Amino acid sequence: MTFDITAAVNIMGLAAVAVFAVSGALDAARQKMDILGFMLIGTATGVGGGTLRDVLLGKMPVFWIREPIWIVICLTASAITYFIAPRLASRTRALIWMDAVGLALFSVVGTKIALDFGVSPLIAVCMGVMTASFGGIARDVLCGSNLTLMNEELYITTTLAGAVVYLGLSHLGLPNSYDLMGGFLVAFILRALAILFNIKLPNAYRNG
Repeated sequence: MTFDITAAVNIMGLAAVAVFAVSGALDAARQKMDILGFMLIGTATGVGGGTLRDVLLGKMPVFWIREPIWIVICLTASAITYFIAPRLASRTRALIWMDAVGLALFSVVGTKIALDFGVSPLIAVCMGVMTASFGGIARDVLCGSNLTLMNEELYITTTLAGAVVYLGLSHLGLPNSYDLMGGFLVAFILRALAILFNIKLPNAYRNG
């Protein structure tokens, strides 16, 4: 069977949007919003990074206007979360892990989409990082939460690592989607280790 790389990217993109929408909805749960609040925050989180990427690349109209399925995924994931959230033992913990998965997925998907658009590898990596991080920024700002990327734990660094690893693997001629999965795994594992073991980069101002 022939492997369809475009289908793989689309599946990873849809998964990333759904996971980020859930993370946004979980933050809405912490703020005790109603179901429409869940849908608003979930959708802004799910499509925020990709929207910024498309605007900066000049891919207009942006992806969710061209293909409304992305909005449907966000709204559905957010509505489901509205009914599931009260049963979760720790919404904060669930939010952190959903954010980690979405972060890793978007870091490679955003980089791949930018490369396909014809930009340089450096700009593609920047787009991967922005795609992965901007939805979380939108979520935190709209919910009045502390910005997740301001945490001392590794965060943006993990998206950069995932994007760079994907970029490197994509030039090795590996079969199928090894480059996508490699970049995703590096980003997710680094973020997971940071969460579990409170791993931080050195900070000259921490004790200042």
